[in-house]
Amino acid sequence: MTISLTVWLLTIAALCALVGVDFLIGRTPHDVSIREAAVWTVVWVVLACLFGLGLLFHGGSGPTGEFFAGYITEKSLSVDNLFVFVLIMGKFAVPSQYQQRVLMVGVLVALVLRAGFIAAGAAIISTFSWVFYLFGAFLIWTAWKLVQDARKGHGHDETEEYEENKLLRIAERRFGVADRYHGTKLWIRENGKRVMTPMLVVMLAIGSTDVLFALDSIPAIYGLTQDPYIVFTANAFALMGLRQLYFLIGGLLKKLVHLSYGLSVILGFIGVKLVLHALHESGVHVPEISIPFSLGFIVLVLAVTTFTSLRATRDRET
Repeated sequence: MTISLTVWLLTIAALCALVGVDFLIGRTPHDVSIREAAVWTVVWVVLACLFGLGLLFHGGSGPTGEFFAGYITEKSLSVDNLFVFVLIMGKFAVPSQYQQRVLMVGVLVALVLRAGFIAAGAAIISTFSWVFYLFGAFLIWTAWKLVQDARKGHGHDETEEYEENKLLRIAERRFGVADRYHGTKLWIRENGKRVMTPMLVVMLAIGSTDVLFALDSIPAIYGLTQDPYIVFTANAFALMGLRQLYFLIGGLLKKLVHLSYGLSVILGFIGVKLVLHALHESGVHVPEISIPFSLGFIVLVLAVTTFTSLRATRDRET
């Protein structure tokens, strides 16, 4: 699609307004109920569907299919990422009433990081078409790594512990960390020295993991569409409902025991699709995978994965 600067600015302004509303609703720390999380999860999904229908009128079925394929893929990757958020919240013993504030900041950081990665990806793709080979190989390698981790028992294990990265440990040593939470404050003075609160530390932990998540998700969605506008909006809508989804399915995450296998199949499929596209761009006569087939395949894999996960969990509990 040809998207004018005006449409880009209006889209960004509308998304910023939605994020602002989300921040306004969750500005007061409180425990998020299942009902509140369910209502807002439905709201975000409906908004994404309405946007997709808007693309249908503006650009036709092609961009619409690309958006929904990208949105569903990013949403499924986000669900897997939620498990890491659970580990982080447990590691830093975040009080339940402050967890939504941490997630709101995490989502905002993710949006900014994704925007940067998307812009960089679009520039690289427009200049170097061979980058599709790299993206495809990376996704296939990531898919294999997910399978290996799942076989070793890593992933959705509620006894697993979160390990801080080196940059986070350096920041803790450099500035010091208070021994308890001070509401939503990020910095306090302790014995005359300005130190970080655990709230800031956990926000940095969430933000740093967002960088790693983007390394998987951005190549994945570029395997479904090369339109930066669709890539950006699909990512934005997938991320903006992440906070509510965390509270809605937090207890269900440990039951999705086969999710890693499903995501590995999807990422491997998109990796192959990227390689075929790269070969086609190089003049090699190979079949290309259509968006309708990709969308159907992704939905089918997620449906089968969810069904087998819930069945395996039920059999294990009985």
